[in-house]
Amino acid sequence: MGIVGWIILGLLAGAIAKFLLPGRDPGGFIGTTVIGVAGAFIGGWVSARWLDHPITKQFYDGATWAAAIGGSLVLLIIYRLLFGDSRR
Repeated sequence: MGIVGWIILGLLAGAIAKFLLPGRDPGGFIGTTVIGVAGAFIGGWVSARWLDHPITKQFYDGATWAAAIGGSLVLLIIYRLLFGDSRR
């Protein structure tokens, strides 16, 4: 799976993370998709580096999706903690 596959996976993972964590995001749709792409890369890297589970080359692998969605969720939570209350 190349860089384009990771970007597509990240966009979908960002949408799933947004679905799992509903509410207002400071960045809106664009911010959420960027967080999804970054989360997919970070989740894949963490999975391969520290969890000793190398990411496969297949787009439909469950571990790849779990790593991407997990990374997106973590980044979305951090983003909300840092920038969520800035409108008050």
